[in-house]
Amino acid sequence: MNIRTLEPRDIPAAVFLWNASVRDGEVVYADITPAYFHQKFELDPNYDPEFSLVAEEDGEVVGFINGIAKKVFLDRETNENSPGYITCFFVRRDRRGRGTGRALVDALCARFAAHGKRTVAVSNDNPVNLDWRIPGTPGHDHNNTPGVDTECPGYGFLQALGFGERVREIAMYLNLAEYTPWEGLKEKQAELLSQGIYTGRYDPSLGYDYDLMCDHVGSEYWRAVIRSELACWKENRPNTDVRFIPNGTKVPAGPRPMLVATSGERIVAFTGPVDKQDSGRGWFCGIMTDPEFERRGIASVLFNLLMQEFVAEGAAFSTLFTGDSNHAQRIYKRAGFDVVRRFALMGKSL
Repeated sequence: MNIRTLEPRDIPAAVFLWNASVRDGEVVYADITPAYFHQKFELDPNYDPEFSLVAEEDGEVVGFINGIAKKVFLDRETNENSPGYITCFFVRRDRRGRGTGRALVDALCARFAAHGKRTVAVSNDNPVNLDWRIPGTPGHDHNNTPGVDTECPGYGFLQALGFGERVREIAMYLNLAEYTPWEGLKEKQAELLSQGIYTGRYDPSLGYDYDLMCDHVGSEYWRAVIRSELACWKENRPNTDVRFIPNGTKVPAGPRPMLVATSGERIVAFTGPVDKQDSGRGWFCGIMTDPEFERRGIASVLFNLLMQEFVAEGAAFSTLFTGDSNHAQRIYKRAGFDVVRRFALMGKSL
């Protein structure tokens, strides 16, 4: 068996391995094409062929693994303090149990270590987002897998290789035709307003501070998202920054609405931006509240406003991820969301 760098001629074989795993029900991804592979992997600004490997036996590709070492960093990220990411790996069924998968992972980890990485992870911080399909739906999708599907063979395989489970996240789904509006929404908005807290669409011309919220939450990703969206408002253009628009998202005609809670001249909670994918999915990057303003019902208000925005946009469904023990699940379940999958964020030291 030979482990080597993936070459353009290997892409059809890598696509075949991917699609065979899909057809066997081992993963929740959709079938892909060489064109999708090119768009998803090779055109990503972080892509480096050094971290895409194949296992070859008797002239045939029997295994494939992709890894990412970031080139485009968020604030405070460096090559040394960010991990090497495993995006995906596949081994042909008749070549399993012979050390092929282990050899691919070991070779990728060795290249990460030579690149200055100290850890390797399977995580939602990987800039390559892999679309997946919600089981039991007519092809309804989510734009990213945040880790390893705990129901797929790769979960136990990585555990056997010494990868530890850092965090577990749940995927939740709602058919928006079944959305149940919160009866107390307007009353809660009025109560918050009496406390000096506005909730609703944000007027970017206000120029309110959001950095303090991001500092308190500790999220450079959300800081970058808000900064990117506000730049679009300032220039009156759609957001074409592919780092924040999921694959398949239709770029809107203009800047996307953002929903916020404000106090004084500060943004203290945020959700959005409000968008609808071509698939009919109501898309948003997440929801967060400054810890100083938690336990007031702000997140419940913003989340329900978000669902109403999706319905008004004609979205058919929505999906989200949250921590397996996150109390915010109550907000989502009250709106009608159900748990449809669990994913483990995994990693180990190199």
